Amino acid sequence: MEDGAEIGAGVSVGAFTLIGPEVVLATGVDVRSHVVVTGQTEIGDGTVIFPFASIGEVPQDLKFGGEKTRLIVGARNRIREHVTMNTGTAQGGGETVVGDDGLFMAGCHIAHDCRIGDRVIVVNQTAVAGHCQIEDDVIIGGLSGIHQWVRIGQGAIIGALSMVTNDVVPYGLVTGPRAELDGLNLVGLKRRGVDRADIQALRVALLTLKQGEGTFLERARRLGDETDSDYVRRMVDFITGASDRSFLVPK
Repeated sequence: MEDGAEIGAGVSVGAFTLIGPEVVLATGVDVRSHVVVTGQTEIGDGTVIFPFASIGEVPQDLKFGGEKTRLIVGARNRIREHVTMNTGTAQGGGETVVGDDGLFMAGCHIAHDCRIGDRVIVVNQTAVAGHCQIEDDVIIGGLSGIHQWVRIGQGAIIGALSMVTNDVVPYGLVTGPRAELDGLNLVGLKRRGVDRADIQALRVALLTLKQGEGTFLERARRLGDETDSDYVRRMVDFITGASDRSFLVPK
């Protein structure tokens, strides 16, 4: 542990672990053996980091010129073996941010300038490229790749072995080597106790986005004018809030 690190009450640091001079470990953080936590990195209350993880190293970006950037990790995350999380870049706002209560399984990568929400699960050997935005309650299956700048909406699920190159609407189910939107994350919606009427409204919304007159964006706007469901409204807001982007369209 280097001089300058800020260590909260009840923190545990294992053998052969490096804690850099600009690191902040909040109350109850548990850093196991053989971990590197470096850079301007903040780790929130109760987060556990397992052996051989590398947290807060510089971005894997050739444009990075050594500028001071940050990594902020929230509370109660589980960061498993060989996970890598990098700080931000000046071009991307200077921060990589991870929310609370996430599970980052062995070997996954969170790149520079990502914004990761709460209760996100990233399964083994998945790579989330730079500048991605992953909203709350998303699950990303193992051995998947999320292309840089992609957004994944709240409650979506990405099947294993998927390559995601376009934005994914909230509550969507995405599968395939070149990923396609294949319906709703019904299991996730039911687990969260979403009302049957809202689930049915989301089903109708996907059909509306797939078919009908006008462009995808025009269909989304029309759907927003007609819906009474807060869940559909969240999906519409996600689409219309980034009208210049490419989305995975329902099959």
